[in-house]
Amino acid sequence: METKYSVFVCESCTLSFSTTAGTDVIDITRPVAEKVAESGIAEGQALVFTPGSTAALTTIEYESGVVRDLIEAIERIAPKDMDYRHDARWGDGNGYAHVRSALLGPSLTVPITNGRLALGTWQQIVLIDFDNRPRKRQVVVQVSGLKSR
Repeated sequence: METKYSVFVCESCTLSFSTTAGTDVIDITRPVAEKVAESGIAEGQALVFTPGSTAALTTIEYESGVVRDLIEAIERIAPKDMDYRHDARWGDGNGYAHVRSALLGPSLTVPITNGRLALGTWQQIVLIDFDNRPRKRQVVVQVSGLKSR
């Protein structure tokens, strides 16, 4: 039986994004989708991961109102002005950023179908940097699956 797929492929790359000292929410859907397209994978998955303990990845409708709602909800859950044991020990004032990152998580996986990310119409992949200083964030994109002939 002949299939339209011939080989399993796994490719990784790293994307870079500059952030400020606030809670930055950056739409990274386009560069991730470009890496998927470049891979030639027709069916599989894209694993997206940010190294570090003060940033996170999730999906959201990237629209200013809901982005602001997300930032405010996170502030209610892990407020900046609360006392954090991390701050008492290290004195860097970013205990809140570590907690926020841990709640959302550093990675997500998106299925690839017909060579494209299987995201909803209003769903974008976002990098959220919670740290209290500007950073150069790395995002590792690992695309794996079956490549078309």
